[in-house]
Amino acid sequence: MAETDITYREALRQALYDAMREDDSIVVLGEEVGRYGGAYGVTKDLIATFGAERLIDTPISEPAIIGAAVGAAMTGLRPVAELMYVDFLGLAMDQLANQAAKIRYMFGGQIGVPMVLRTQGGTGRSAGAQHSQSLEGWVMHIPGLRLAMPATVADAYHLLRHSLTLPDPVVFIEHKALYARKERTDLAARVLPWGRAAVRRAGNDVSIVTYSLMVHTALDAATLLHEAGIAAEVIDLRTLNPFDMKTVRASVERTGRAIVLSEAPLTAGVAAELAARISEECFDYLEDPVIRIAGEDIPVPVSPALEAAAIPQAALIVQTVRRMLRR
Repeated sequence: MAETDITYREALRQALYDAMREDDSIVVLGEEVGRYGGAYGVTKDLIATFGAERLIDTPISEPAIIGAAVGAAMTGLRPVAELMYVDFLGLAMDQLANQAAKIRYMFGGQIGVPMVLRTQGGTGRSAGAQHSQSLEGWVMHIPGLRLAMPATVADAYHLLRHSLTLPDPVVFIEHKALYARKERTDLAARVLPWGRAAVRRAGNDVSIVTYSLMVHTALDAATLLHEAGIAAEVIDLRTLNPFDMKTVRASVERTGRAIVLSEAPLTAGVAAELAARISEECFDYLEDPVIRIAGEDIPVPVSPALEAAAIPQAALIVQTVRRMLRR
């Protein structure tokens, strides 16, 4: 397949289309995933190919959606359940955290839950405090759940395709501000394997460890830092469970400095865990303490200006790096 311009949304749709063509056990269920085509258009027109038996419109009940997906997965199907927003995860946390994540362990490996939970998170649409959160820390805290958060078009396709082959439940969080992002991509080209972080930009002065939309914010900051003579390395984790500490460690041991960047709130979040791991495993190589740059510990504002101010921006990253390097 030759390179073509494709959006993040289209790559996700293509991943579902290709996987469903290859595997008859894959079904999609959620609110308006069938005739309407999904809240963000990812499943648009799939019902015309696969029919209403495989694109199942459900009642407005997150516990029912995830509960049905868990049961379907236990009985031989490979369901893709869509929650319209990650903010609604709490409504289905018993089904997800107490059932899906633990069944293979509780049954001694005799039965599993090979399902994918697709959902949307993050800011950028002024959707208000109940529709703009970054709750990946909830998922990362639960053993038994895999967690993928693609930042690029190619990863949107390949990570979703791989998620649909795993024996464990995967929470697949798509950043709502990335859906319209278009990149020139060859979806047939090989990508890094599942669980491996990608070095999106090489550098020797500081390692910026991040994921999802913040990868692009970090790359913007790295460009500005380059103009100031500072070479920042940007690492895209791609998946948070599994978490590729090997790639992070190699980068930090070379640069001697690390910044962990996350859109989620600062306190007790993903950035805190990653910073602790880096501090523990790279202590002898660090020239400065690991710094976290994360979202404010506030409900996300609906005002576009306040919303933007509540999450990390490139200018803040540049300011922090320059202060760290004393330049």
